[in-house]
Amino acid sequence: MSDVRKFVLREKDDTESGVFTGRQPRQAALKSANRFGGTKEEPVEVQLRERGTKKVHIYNAWKELVPAPEGKPDWMPDKINKPYVKKIGTEIIEKI
Repeated sequence: MSDVRKFVLREKDDTESGVFTGRQPRQAALKSANRFGGTKEEPVEVQLRERGTKKVHIYNAWKELVPAPEGKPDWMPDKINKPYVKKIGTEIIEKI
């Protein structure tokens, strides 16, 4: 079983805040997309650096309001947010 990895959110000014976990960088990016939003026409750029490395994964992220799935629990609303991400690429940073 693979271990859960931690990814730190990088801002435009190279500061880091917020930690998202996942087995793959995409899983952490989907979690961040649900928090930060954006639209398909105007996605938000999300940069995630894996803790302990200098590799930064860069994604375009957005979320859409979609109907809830069939057989949803009673507490779930009729419309839910569904996150989407598209990988732009990766970068190696010189210093952390």
